[in-house]
Amino acid sequence: MPHLIVFSAFGLICVAGAVNLLVQRHPINSALSLVVVMGSLAVEYLLLGAEFVAAVQVIVYAGAIMVLFVFVIMLLNAGEEDRTKGSRVAMLFGIPGVLIGSVLVAWVLLEKSGSGNVAVGALPGPPKVIGWLLFHDFLLPFEVTSVLVLIAIMGAVVLASHPGSVQQESAQPDKREV
Repeated sequence: MPHLIVFSAFGLICVAGAVNLLVQRHPINSALSLVVVMGSLAVEYLLLGAEFVAAVQVIVYAGAIMVLFVFVIMLLNAGEEDRTKGSRVAMLFGIPGVLIGSVLVAWVLLEKSGSGNVAVGALPGPPKVIGWLLFHDFLLPFEVTSVLVLIAIMGAVVLASHPGSVQQESAQPDKREV
């Protein structure tokens, strides 16, 4: 029973952090809310008995990826977001889409929730097996993901560069002493 209470509490923290992520106006506050979501997910994984996944969640996502997000936010010098009324197209298609999606998720959960249990040890779990799968069987998707992250960083640097500063430096005469 205490296990279920802790699991539910961290589930609520995760959902509250996700809602706060969407509501925040400043990007740094949104990034910190995402850290809360990642941390609470790590605790959820610990409670489910997936210690390796919890450690990877903290080290890779809550650590490295979030540092990268904060670096890009700082590099872009993103300020506070302006609030708008929203688009009519988003209201026209968004609200029915969310309702239909919610009904579909509820139906799947109600219909397929009792599909059976998985035996302990039936899924890959030890770090050696996960490492073999990651760097042998799924090497190409792993490398494609790292290249996409590198491209995203380069795009952020290009967007953050000020085109006037490059032209001003080239327009100044060479001031070398002879």
